[in-house]
Amino acid sequence: MKARIKWLDEVKFVGETESGHAVLMDGAPENGGQNMGPRPMEMLLLGMGGCSAFDVMHMLKKSRQQVDDCVVELSATRADEVPKVFTRIHAHFIVSGKGLKEAQVKRAVTLSAEKYCSASIMLGQVAKVTHDYEVIDTGA
Repeated sequence: MKARIKWLDEVKFVGETESGHAVLMDGAPENGGQNMGPRPMEMLLLGMGGCSAFDVMHMLKKSRQQVDDCVVELSATRADEVPKVFTRIHAHFIVSGKGLKEAQVKRAVTLSAEKYCSASIMLGQVAKVTHDYEVIDTGA
């Protein structure tokens, strides 16, 4: 896997992926940015959320669950001192669908957290990473 980061101006960068996608990253105004894009540490948090959501949805589809929606709400705490690494990250999954089996959702979230989500497991080497979930039945 390869990526390229190009400085644009001030504290604004464009990140380009090997798969041909680009994302703008920018700093907060108090750090010289214009708030034109997410911060790099926010990108890490988004990456973890996307990785775990990908796993969960893949497993739920394989187990033939009728998922209408899947949202992962992430909250993180960072160290006060430099390097300001993540110290705690919590992922709350909200999975909605028709006749979802809670056991299948729990299994998917747990397997993602403990076995499949590379980002979550990697960040777990530095931060305490926790996960939970809720299931919303959208009807029969």
